[in-house]
Amino acid sequence: MVRALVRSVKALALKVATYGVMHLIVAIIVAYAITRDWRIALAVGLIEPFFQTIAYSVHDRIWHRIERRKMRSGVEETAEAVTARLDLMNAREQSRAHGHGGDHHGHSHALPTSLRQIAMKTFTYSIMHFAVAVAVAYVLTGFNWRLALAIGLIEPIVQTVFFTVHDRIWARIEARRAKERELAAA
Repeated sequence: MVRALVRSVKALALKVATYGVMHLIVAIIVAYAITRDWRIALAVGLIEPFFQTIAYSVHDRIWHRIERRKMRSGVEETAEAVTARLDLMNAREQSRAHGHGGDHHGHSHALPTSLRQIAMKTFTYSIMHFAVAVAVAYVLTGFNWRLALAIGLIEPIVQTVFFTVHDRIWARIEARRAKERELAAA
């Protein structure tokens, strides 16, 4: 059990790290292609994700309040989120965490349940991401709204394509590892 936990944590950390590096490289390349200035490109690549992380946290908190999920203590919420992400919860815990059965007090990281909620959360996240990207680029380009709009529009689209490719690569890696563990156990 401990080895499985360590292996899961290492795999998750590597996946997050590779995504972060990929995001940084794509942001820098897109910003450079638009501005032709390495200083601005590096600043966009390094500074914009910082502000996006803060904005994402605020956006997520607002949606959890909208969804009226019972908020738990920070330690309980974090522990439950980590165990859910690492697939360490048993079926009863997963059912409780996702609000199935009699107890509807799932952890705050559960996804919205209806297609409408998912679409609205995605739409509001997209608007927030665009606004933050444009605002950061606006300041970093010396208040050039044309460059800021170009970066704010193009960079997230390119990131979406690369995120999909990154996610598919990791899905294949995880499937291969699962098959190898299955074969080793047999």
